[in-house]
Amino acid sequence: MTIADLSIVVLLLLFAATALRGFNLGLGAFAAAFLIGTATGIPSEEVTGFFPADFFILIVGVTALFTVAKINGTLDWMLDGLLRLVRGKVLLVALVPFVSGALLAAFGTLPAAATAIVAPIALGLSARYGLPPLMMAVLGIMGILSGLLSPLAVYGVTAHQQSASMGLGMPDHAPVTLLAGSLLAGVVVCAGVLTVTRLLGALPTSRSLAPAGGHAGPAGGGVGGSAGTGPDPAQVPDPLVRVVTLGGMAAVLVLSVGFDMNIGYLGVTAACLQLVILRIDPTPAVARMPWGIVLLIGGLLTYIGVMQDLGAFERISDLLTIEGSAMLTLLLLCYIAGITSFAASSIAVFVTAMPLLPAVVEAGVSPIGAILAVALSSVIVDINPLGITGGLILGAAPEDTRPALFRQLLLYGLVSVAVGPLIVWAVFGWW
Repeated sequence: MTIADLSIVVLLLLFAATALRGFNLGLGAFAAAFLIGTATGIPSEEVTGFFPADFFILIVGVTALFTVAKINGTLDWMLDGLLRLVRGKVLLVALVPFVSGALLAAFGTLPAAATAIVAPIALGLSARYGLPPLMMAVLGIMGILSGLLSPLAVYGVTAHQQSASMGLGMPDHAPVTLLAGSLLAGVVVCAGVLTVTRLLGALPTSRSLAPAGGHAGPAGGGVGGSAGTGPDPAQVPDPLVRVVTLGGMAAVLVLSVGFDMNIGYLGVTAACLQLVILRIDPTPAVARMPWGIVLLIGGLLTYIGVMQDLGAFERISDLLTIEGSAMLTLLLLCYIAGITSFAASSIAVFVTAMPLLPAVVEAGVSPIGAILAVALSSVIVDINPLGITGGLILGAAPEDTRPALFRQLLLYGLVSVAVGPLIVWAVFGWW
């Protein structure tokens, strides 16, 4: 066994160890990078050099900006305004979770955090208007999926950073195309779910719905107000707060897109200024930053850097390559990503799969198509009761509906694993 083979085995053991209580994949990956590096003569300074500093700044900057928006109430105010607009119309009520999830994810909210916000909205509207819980949950999570490849979102940031570092040769329109691809996938799945629900007779045929009573979120969950009545006036942020927060977001977007400035540093700067101008205690803002995700991806990318230095991914590519068919190789990668993500962290799977893409791109597959296929394969299976997403959905559901919803989520997840990677490969692998 070569040292490259050993590093592959260690990577598999790291993922297997996530089943152990008390094991942290990010910490384990850092430790593995150090130990494998030491065993192969890679200096610790060089191992540290594999840490993705650019990624760290991007994630911290973007999430800091939107963490401040969440703390000062602007984000909740925007979501409550969206709930005001539906006024009981069937299609609009059904689409609120989708739109909310898409906006949250596109503007940098982490998938788990976005799910924690959207799930109570979706299940609360389901209970309030008598809509199928599974349908509403799927619409919300597919909304989040639709925004995941935004240039501000963690998947989008990861895709752009890793594709640049691996020299995939992404075109200038890649950020827009990746976002369009994820949005198309979410819209198509949601349209299919709505159609099937209507054909099964579970979706009301009337254009408007009368509330069945209760609030939009169980036990006051969600974004803080009742679905049909809008936010509690006491929770509406001061106009100055809204102006400063939305102005900061707009400035970051304009300067990053129009003037090619580093969006991570822009986000950090805007968040810092907002905290000072609005006199917000920075302690909760810093505490609510996604340090766990930063640790996870930072550790994995550091270990992946060691593996790349040892030639491990060339070895994996050789093992997975189907001679004469780069597209079938990509399909195999999609299924590996989907099956692994069913019970593991989707972002961890995506980060680990990215270094395998240069080989299929060199064989003729479009880099955008390859990234879309693998990314969507890793997240489309998230709607199952065995992961964080499913747990948040079940936690937001009324207690008496949870057993049935558990079975529905499990069936949906198994079907997604079986056909999801094939569909996204067939649609996006050719882009």
